Amino acid sequence: MHPDAILQAAFLGIVEGLTEFLPVSSTGHLILLVDLLGFQGPSGRVFEIAIQLGAILAVCVVYWRRLWHVARDAPSDPGARRFILAIVLGFLPAGVIGVLAGGFIKSVLFSPWVVSVSLIVGGIVILAVERVKPAPRFDKVERFPALLALGIGFCQALAMIPGVSRSGATIMGAMMLGVERRAAAEFSFFLAIPTMLGATVYDLYKNRATLSFDDGALIAVGFVLAFLAALIVVRALLAYISRHGFGVFAWYRIALGLVMLGVLSAR
Repeated sequence: MHPDAILQAAFLGIVEGLTEFLPVSSTGHLILLVDLLGFQGPSGRVFEIAIQLGAILAVCVVYWRRLWHVARDAPSDPGARRFILAIVLGFLPAGVIGVLAGGFIKSVLFSPWVVSVSLIVGGIVILAVERVKPAPRFDKVERFPALLALGIGFCQALAMIPGVSRSGATIMGAMMLGVERRAAAEFSFFLAIPTMLGATVYDLYKNRATLSFDDGALIAVGFVLAFLAALIVVRALLAYISRHGFGVFAWYRIALGLVMLGVLSAR
């Protein structure tokens, strides 16, 4: 394997870990960077999906006590059962649409042009949500009604369009539905666990015949570095948004989208 491929895999893993939980679209960043770098990874975008799993593992590590308590107390605690139901309902829309239309979405929408436009539009939406969001009524996942969780799940499904941002769609959607800012971010973290685990297992299974040992080495490097980078971001993001809004991420999205449109147009 060429050393450049390992370095590129390491760089992409770090970018994935830094962007997965920020409302800036990790998938969009990966599509743009893979295109710019000419990165040749495993077929079917398995590399991109697998390193996202590394980022998701960081959530499990950060929140392992809370997740353990929910699993342990579910038989006797209504709040723990509501937590589990909220995650299941939030996952369903993206899970169903991913199985039915995932191939079409990847073949048609996974392009730098779509990502660039989505980054700009998403940034404008974030600025609008920050301005018009209703007063929060829910501040804990354990108190989410079923319809609220399902509604956030449909918001997450919008992120199947690359560049939209899964975390951005879920956090902004939750805030518009009356969820407090920190609780919206935490629910986005938790919802990422089944969503990205399902996507990873599904894509690896579909592409199992084309995987090789070299593919495994690239995936392992990206996975580990995505995990380490995400550990930093998960802890830092909650502290940041408790004091500030999401405006800085909105302007970053808009600026990046405009720059990429310029780069793509100049080719």
